[in-house]
Amino acid sequence: MSHILLITSSPRAESYSTRVARALADKLAGRNANSSITVRDLTHEPLPHIDDTFAAARNLAPENLTPRQKAALSLSDKLLQELFAADTIVIAAGMINFGIPSSLKAYIDYVLRPGVTFRYTEKGPEGLVKGKKVYLVLARGGVYTQGPMQRLNFQDPYLRASLGFIGLTDIETITVEGVAFGAEAAEKAFAAALAQVSSIAA
Repeated sequence: MSHILLITSSPRAESYSTRVARALADKLAGRNANSSITVRDLTHEPLPHIDDTFAAARNLAPENLTPRQKAALSLSDKLLQELFAADTIVIAAGMINFGIPSSLKAYIDYVLRPGVTFRYTEKGPEGLVKGKKVYLVLARGGVYTQGPMQRLNFQDPYLRASLGFIGLTDIETITVEGVAFGAEAAEKAFAAALAQVSSIAA
C-alpha cells in the first residue's frame, strides 16, 4: 500500500502549482490500487502561526508539559502523523516575493520538531524522517532557474534545506515558471510540467 501526502499552499484559486501537484498525486496513486492520498490544503485551512507557548513546549519532555503546552503541540502532532504515515510527499508552492507562501512556512515551523523530526548528535544534526520521496511543484511568474533572477530564488533552496534537515533528501522538482510572460508562455510551461508528471508516473 502506498500513501501520498499532498500539501498545497498557493493563494491563487487556479494555481499552476496546485493543478500540477494534484495531477502528479493522482497519477502516482493510480499506479497502485491500494494507494491513498491525504490532502493538506494550507490555503483553505491555514495554520495559525506558532507562538511563545509552542516555542517553549517543543523543547520540553512530554512529562514536563502543562495542559496549555500540550494543547499547543496537538496541531503539530497531527501534522507529523500525516508526514510520518506518507511514503511520498508532494508539495505545491507558488513563489511569493522570491520565497514560499507564509502558509507553507507556518507548516514547516510545526513539523521541524527537536527530538521528533530531528535531533542533535555528536556528529551534528540528524534528520529523523527518512525513506520518503518528495516532489516539489513550484510555480513562478518569472524565470529563476537561470539568468539574472536566479540569485533571488529562495523558494526551492529553502525547501530543500528545511526538508533535508529532517531527513528528506530524496527530492525531485517540477517547475512551472515564466507564467507571467503571457498566455502562450504560461500554457507552454504548464504543458511541460504535465509532461514531466507523466514521465515520473510512467
